[in-house]
Amino acid sequence: MIVVTGATGNIGRPLTQALAEAGRQVTAVSRHTAAVPDGVRHVVADLAEPAGLRPALAGAKALFLLLSGDLHAAGANPADIIGEAAAAGVRRVVLLSTQGVATRPAGRTRIAMRALEDTLRESGLEWAVLRPGGFASNALWWAESVRTQQVVAAPFGDVGLPVIDPTDIAEVAAACLLDDLHTGGVYELTGPEVISPRRQAAALAAALDSPVRFHELTRDEARAGMSRSMPVELADDTLDILGSPNPAELRVSPDVQRVLGRAPRPFADWAARNVAAFR
Repeated sequence: MIVVTGATGNIGRPLTQALAEAGRQVTAVSRHTAAVPDGVRHVVADLAEPAGLRPALAGAKALFLLLSGDLHAAGANPADIIGEAAAAGVRRVVLLSTQGVATRPAGRTRIAMRALEDTLRESGLEWAVLRPGGFASNALWWAESVRTQQVVAAPFGDVGLPVIDPTDIAEVAAACLLDDLHTGGVYELTGPEVISPRRQAAALAAALDSPVRFHELTRDEARAGMSRSMPVELADDTLDILGSPNPAELRVSPDVQRVLGRAPRPFADWAARNVAAFR
């Protein structure tokens, strides 16, 4: 049995599907009731209360651990989840970390994530750590404005990052859960090219076969909008990366190719598969 946390999100959903298609028994964990693939067991649990995971972990041999935003907050102790997994007899944990652990290690959330990585390394379990950069699916922030105004509004229009398709993250996670070869691996996951918000808008226009205008926001305008859905500190952190990526954040990593034997999907591929969200 493999347990997938965050099973209804951009990574967890394709990961659950991939494991089910591989013929593995899967338990999908999410905070709320949700549809899951045929044959997959679903358990409602809140990772903020690790003891509540015990029914999901019973009989499990592997765990994909994805933390929601509140588990990065002060006072949270996600290390307890690893303890619960070990106590339940789980042998392998694949942790979704972040590229920032290596590229911007001084931030509070990155310090906490690095501590969790270290807890996993010292747990005695088999482990792998995934460190993705920016997600292609962050473009869904623009879905409403594209639908209603045919506009992408974003800061730093010509500053790019090698954003990664979450489905690629899911496929790497599946490989790490299923193959002993990846035990002890730390994988930095990026897309195949640096792409700016302006070029992402053009890719969305091509997928829609309809014009999409790009409108550049000031940093203050972007900060005000982002702060409505995330802590101000996290908004500022994100804007620092978007506006002034360092050389490590601009690097295209070979790790998707190493694990999957193919190049990562470009943003245009993600846009074509998700075009319905922008219509």
